[in-house]
Amino acid sequence: MTTPSPSDRVEIDVEVNGRRRTVAVDARETLADHLRNDQKLTGIKLGCEHGVCGACTILMDGAAVRSCLTLAAQGDGRSIRTVEDLSDGALSPLQEAFKRHHALQCGFCTAGFLMSATELLEANPSPTKEEVIEALSGNLCRCTGYQTIVEAVLDAAGQIGNKNG
Repeated sequence: MTTPSPSDRVEIDVEVNGRRRTVAVDARETLADHLRNDQKLTGIKLGCEHGVCGACTILMDGAAVRSCLTLAAQGDGRSIRTVEDLSDGALSPLQEAFKRHHALQCGFCTAGFLMSATELLEANPSPTKEEVIEALSGNLCRCTGYQTIVEAVLDAAGQIGNKNG
């Protein structure tokens, strides 16, 4: 097996926000760059580009991953969700809770927090405060502190739980 050069392109079959597509990607292109530049999904933010800040968090097969550390080619055969998938014309209950609790200021980190919280709430619709804090521990925010973000996720859990119960 030869190591691909940076100019090599590979074809992948990937589902992005519910839409399956076959695309050619550079072998060494990150998933974040592919989604932002080729798919025009700019809700993904590139903060540190080292996987530390969480601004580039997406869901891949339901799990939160740092798209800045993931090669686009690793998306082959996978289902990817970005923050753009949370809304269908109206804000999702989680987005509404962020709005209600003023859980954002500059907004740069918000998409990453929303995706990490989405992973948590899909796996555990009634998390404890400690579980929310743990789920969000891979996301950094310079503006808000974290209390309003945690409150928003707990509020959304209550809203989602009421709709399911």
